[in-house]
Amino acid sequence: MSFTIDFRSNNLLIDELLKQESISKPKKSSFVDKLFVKKKEYAYIYFHTGTLDNEATEKIKNAKLVIVNSLLAQKEVLSKLNIEKEKVQVIYPAINMEYKKPKEVKEQFCNKHQIDSKKKIIFFTGKNLKSSGVIEFINITMQLTMPDIFMIIAGDSKQIYNLKFQLSKFNLEEKLLLLEDYSDTNELFLASDIFLLPTHNKSFATNVLKAMFCKCVVFTTANNAAKELIDVFSTMENPSDRSIQFKLEAILQNKEDMKLIKKQNRKVAKEYSLENQLQKFNALLETL
Repeated sequence: MSFTIDFRSNNLLIDELLKQESISKPKKSSFVDKLFVKKKEYAYIYFHTGTLDNEATEKIKNAKLVIVNSLLAQKEVLSKLNIEKEKVQVIYPAINMEYKKPKEVKEQFCNKHQIDSKKKIIFFTGKNLKSSGVIEFINITMQLTMPDIFMIIAGDSKQIYNLKFQLSKFNLEEKLLLLEDYSDTNELFLASDIFLLPTHNKSFATNVLKAMFCKCVVFTTANNAAKELIDVFSTMENPSDRSIQFKLEAILQNKEDMKLIKKQNRKVAKEYSLENQLQKFNALLETL
């Protein structure tokens, strides 16, 4: 049996699915079709992400199966649209990363950038630095009293340039490294000890999964869908949550707890490999 899929934004899972002969995108309506008011063709399966606007609502209602990437998104769809729960299924984002021993990667990275490898690295990155909480990240980490820590922020050249301008009045060179258009963000996750993302965004932050896969301790906000995969200790009430400073210092001072959380995070993240998520999707297809 063949299936058609539609989506607003692409991802690893969709790219892989479209390689299968049995799965394709629906044909776009031609000028002639529109001229003769030919019935619009809808996809059998719709991958919903982002805003639940009129276009998304139309495609959801006309699909046989809807895939969302979080329980939060599922709840929104079901609460706003009169459709059965079985029609809306959750498949979390997939990750496809090469894993290397973090200790070795960290030593190589620190040598390259002249950083003391004994320091604990706290990392931040995001597509949009401002909405991902870069100001909150700086405010939180600058209040930490631990001496053996180092911060890294990575982003595109324009955003990093603006950030450098904003931070020029502070003397942060010994504590903070700003990286623009860094070619291998996987290396940054592997080299880091903590990934702190005090984001304002609701959409699932795949970087949280990447950090967990690379054995980072992860903290993110309760408003982001990625909180569904982390524990309460690692969840911030909001981007400016004051308790996060104490949580960071507590974990930085306890090597055994940090080691345990890193190990648990990687175990959880491995469940969402591209291979596993493909299996989950194909298992869903068999129920149709």
